[in-house]
Amino acid sequence: MKWGTRYPAPYANRLYQAAKAHMDRPFRFLCLTDDAEGLDPGIEAQSLPEIPLPSPYEWTPWRKLSVWQDGVAGLTGDVLFLDLDILITGPLGEMFDYAPGQYCVIENWTQLGEGIGNTSVFRFRAGAHPEIYEKFATDPARVLSECRIEQQYISTLIRDQVFWPREWCLSFKHSIVPPFPLNWAKTPRLPEGAKTVVFTGRPDIDEAARGYWPTKWYKRFYKHTRPAPWIADLWEREEAAGLTPAMRTPEKAGS
Repeated sequence: MKWGTRYPAPYANRLYQAAKAHMDRPFRFLCLTDDAEGLDPGIEAQSLPEIPLPSPYEWTPWRKLSVWQDGVAGLTGDVLFLDLDILITGPLGEMFDYAPGQYCVIENWTQLGEGIGNTSVFRFRAGAHPEIYEKFATDPARVLSECRIEQQYISTLIRDQVFWPREWCLSFKHSIVPPFPLNWAKTPRLPEGAKTVVFTGRPDIDEAARGYWPTKWYKRFYKHTRPAPWIADLWEREEAAGLTPAMRTPEKAGS
């Protein structure tokens, strides 16, 4: 899903090219968006599904609940949802073969053992669990008062959720950046076996590549990363395939 200007079309294009490079079977690549300009011709652009989100939640990850509507975007079968702020670093086919038909999601790195998923990378069966959307649409205010974020809400409704193998989906800042104070001396390394690397919050992908972690001044002594050269290596390979480099844009609404 893509909205606003923080993650413009080149982010979706990069994700599409990376998916092509790491898929071993035919697939559709959909981008649900409010602005399809600049998207690669191979991307199937569709409008953002409707969802009754009150202000100030209109342009937040709560919008992702709209994909749980029955019949949304003509989707069928198992669907792999990928946030725009991730890197694909390994084969994706296994993510369709793993626990077929089940809701598969990252075990949230900051809530291990609490049964909470992180929906940066998840797979769901199209048309399954329509109650996720329907319950929210019936009483958004109640759900928003009970749950801090949409992934917590989903995990409370799908009790048989399946977590991906931990080495498949890594967080750049929680899994890869060395802990303080080693983060000042050691370069973040990409572990073997990683299929995706997620960049929640900051730094964004391009910022991590050059070793820049924007934060408040009093947090800079521990929120620090050295440059991650493997990100540039991945992008160089993609650019060699004809993909336009990513661009930074003003921070507004994002997806």
